[in-house]
Amino acid sequence: MIKIKVVNKGHQQLPRYATPMSAGMDLRANLDEPITLQPMQRALVKTGLYIALPEGYEAQIRPRSGLALKHGITVLNSPGTIDADYRGEIGVCLINLSAEEFVINDGERIAQMVIARHEQVDFEVVQKLDETERGAGGYGHTGVK
Repeated sequence: MIKIKVVNKGHQQLPRYATPMSAGMDLRANLDEPITLQPMQRALVKTGLYIALPEGYEAQIRPRSGLALKHGITVLNSPGTIDADYRGEIGVCLINLSAEEFVINDGERIAQMVIARHEQVDFEVVQKLDETERGAGGYGHTGVK
């Protein structure tokens, strides 16, 4: 388990895993007043949290499945990425894809945060790539059945 430094300038509890095998931790809205999202409207919802990730790690901000299925609320830039050198407040860019308005209340669980290891790369410019069975097939090339 890695340690992540966190500053909580909000009034919500820290994110935590709901079950022993959960990958994501719920992020909560830290609001002075509710936000009403009209259909197709988006908003940056503050959390009051600031983190310092170790080098080689990122935080991925992902939608909550219940909000997406029941209310059409999702993370617009899904998954959002928090880099290890970012020190600002975590905000979640939510959008209402439903036909009805949705009210985000203070303390509501609005997204999940997954901490993941990542690598950086150096590109090697070549004239040709190696051949594979798939080749250039993409975007549904294997069909729907």
